Amino acid sequence: MAENRNYMMFLPNTSRIDYLSGMIYNLAYCQLIEKMMQIEVPERAEYVRIITSELNRISSHLLWFGTFLLDLGGITPFLYGFEDREEILHILDRVTGSRLTYSYGRFGGVTMDVDQTFVDQTRAFTKKLRGRLEEYEALVGGNIIFRNRCEGVGLIDRDTALRYGVTGPSLRACGVPYDVRRAEPYSIYDRFDFEIPTAEEGDSFARFRVRMAEMEQSARIIEQALDAMPEGEIIPKKVPKRIKPPEGETYFAVESARGHFGMYAVSDGTPTPSKLKLRTPSFSNLSSMPEVLAGTPVADTITIVGSVDVVMPEIDR
Repeated sequence: MAENRNYMMFLPNTSRIDYLSGMIYNLAYCQLIEKMMQIEVPERAEYVRIITSELNRISSHLLWFGTFLLDLGGITPFLYGFEDREEILHILDRVTGSRLTYSYGRFGGVTMDVDQTFVDQTRAFTKKLRGRLEEYEALVGGNIIFRNRCEGVGLIDRDTALRYGVTGPSLRACGVPYDVRRAEPYSIYDRFDFEIPTAEEGDSFARFRVRMAEMEQSARIIEQALDAMPEGEIIPKKVPKRIKPPEGETYFAVESARGHFGMYAVSDGTPTPSKLKLRTPSFSNLSSMPEVLAGTPVADTITIVGSVDVVMPEIDR
């Protein structure tokens, strides 16, 4: 599809690849083009991108949390998770005009600046989230039924994860502290103090633990970005009107809510990419399932696949 459209025309499609991490994918594609064309992004736009991306990451994890528990028979956590997620959607809707599939990024920046209301609402949400995470721990993390359904179930060991190219929380849950934001820092992530949550067990409960801890770390990044965000432009004054990257090959990767999302582009110097290949995390993560599911009860399939958190458009080729 990308190879039959010019670079700008393909931009809205990026948030459809993983519609739960749509903001991260949309901005990642902009960063790919910026790397190809050496476009400098204003400081304020970099901070806005970080804040909106991390809000999107929390939103994705909250949806996973709610639907995962619902699949296992827990209705109340689903309602709580979606209530919190709704606040993020409201915040992002004010500045982007969208609730799910975003096209907020532009080559060189973002479409609209954030205002004080956005800042205040975001601060209020991160403060509230910490209290909610404690409630989630009491409601779910210590629930004996949930633990019996998840502990020791769906083991993905380090070797299996590395052989299949598993990334994201599913990889970190088996003890590998790989996160693109730290391993190959992009944008301005190297300016923030945050941890990479890991676990050693590699089971469904470990994957739950990692994602819950990641929401806390995303809130930590957001608060630091809000404190340091400068005034200024959100897009350069001079951005090429026709996007025609020079001939060559470029690879760019980000950490999505599900793992390593990479884009490999080949430019022939025209407004249309000669090749655009996507490395989506759900494709690799799900590929490990035939080995992981072998010999497990059918009833555990819901737990195991749900704990990996796959999004189908990433897999469809």
